[in-house]
Amino acid sequence: MPDLANSSTKTLKPSWIAVIFVYLAFVAVVARTLAIEEMRPILPRYLRLELVYLILFTLALWKPKHPGWVLHLYFVLQSVLVLWMLSLRPGFDFIVLLFVLLTFQVSLFFDGWTRWIWVGMLIFLTGGSLIFYLGLLQGLAVSLITIVGEFVLPAYLIASQDIAISQQKSQELLGELQDTHQQLQQYTDQVEELAAIQERNRLARELHDTVSQLIFSISLTTRSAQLLLEKEPGRVPEMLDRLREMTSDALSQLRSFITQLHPPQKS
Repeated sequence: MPDLANSSTKTLKPSWIAVIFVYLAFVAVVARTLAIEEMRPILPRYLRLELVYLILFTLALWKPKHPGWVLHLYFVLQSVLVLWMLSLRPGFDFIVLLFVLLTFQVSLFFDGWTRWIWVGMLIFLTGGSLIFYLGLLQGLAVSLITIVGEFVLPAYLIASQDIAISQQKSQELLGELQDTHQQLQQYTDQVEELAAIQERNRLARELHDTVSQLIFSISLTTRSAQLLLEKEPGRVPEMLDRLREMTSDALSQLRSFITQLHPPQKS
């Protein structure tokens, strides 16, 4: 059994549609009060009690951040007001509609077992008071619709709350997915950049190991050909053929590196 006196409270922000519905329901109670001819003798007292109910209801609805025991005391006081009005004229059973409005606030202020314990209490007060004043059969018949409303309204608010929470979680998940996508994109860019650096380093090493060595060999062979031109001219053609082969190899290697640096685009 939860500790009602120390139970934690929550503060749900009601939708404007729900607030309008609640106040229209209260206006309907007041209009019904004014429309009953038999209410004339006690009408001033009845209207004062309804005004007190409205003031307390509004204060609690728009400033609900109170300790749990304050809210419990508030619901006790509001229930006493409704029972007081019902005792003034038991035949005016329409007044129990105010219990439905209290279940609306109970659903906003409490959660879990605390909420449903209060809903059960308000249902008991609705049915019990009408049975006490009108008798078993008539009391049950009159209170049934009100009791259904006292079940449906909290269920509606709970469903709306769950939908809002689900939407909020979906938005948070979407934001996390977008952040993850951006991080993955950054990682991908970094990996591509690192791969490009590694490829340039590989080509630089190969260029040094092949083409630069060939060019160095061409330079030595050219110098050798110059010396043979003076001492052994007959060997110069052989040296020139070697220079042609090495030059051709160097050009082939350079073309290969250029192709690797700038691969041909696919048509």
